Amino acid sequence: MITRKGITIDEKIAWQDITPGGVITVAGSAESFNTGDWRTMIPVFKAEKCKQCLLCAPVCPDCSIPVKDGKRGEFDYKHCKGCGICAKVCPFDAIDFIKEEK
Repeated sequence: MITRKGITIDEKIAWQDITPGGVITVAGSAESFNTGDWRTMIPVFKAEKCKQCLLCAPVCPDCSIPVKDGKRGEFDYKHCKGCGICAKVCPFDAIDFIKEEK
């Protein structure tokens, strides 16, 4: 073991045993990770304006708009990345897209 700049390095590891950068070695999805942490904009659901047309749900790239019994629910903010596609497609102005305050 060698320590450089506060990082301990195990020199017994062969280069063949190190995962190359950018290579995904296991299956994963946004469902497995809390990916909403880095969002800067946030959609806000206005239930009183929603007509339950469900145009927003299939365009969400992160499946962050749950639909149960033919009705959409509140956003899944753990996985929503704040892309704003849902707000753009809503014909009833039932989704505001605002800057998220953290």
